[in-house]
Amino acid sequence: QVALRESGGASVQSGGSLNLSCVVSGYIYNVHDLGWFRQGPGKEREEVAIIARDGFPSVADSLKGRFTISRDLRKSTLYLQMTSLKTEDTGMYYCALRRSDAGSTWRYWGQGTQVTVSA
Repeated sequence: QVALRESGGASVQSGGSLNLSCVVSGYIYNVHDLGWFRQGPGKEREEVAIIARDGFPSVADSLKGRFTISRDLRKSTLYLQMTSLKTEDTGMYYCALRRSDAGSTWRYWGQGTQVTVSA
């Protein structure tokens, strides 16, 4: 059974850093992709970063250089390191899982963790 649980969200000042974690149950590293998404106030949900089953990471172009995605297979945990945070990074951050098959959708989601960045 797949379950995802995020943690690490907090209120920080602009320029600060946060590390988010997502513990994943039912994760099979060579079958599934993992990803981070976010939804800011009044905005649509957007993709932040994905780590594929082969471990290859990809970060949204607008966030490259500030955000880093990684995973610890022994702990079945996904991470998101965020630095130089800006007020526009405020939002609910979610981790998600999908099969790596072509056309697969993000079927499983966590409850989210809130990140608030103040000026």
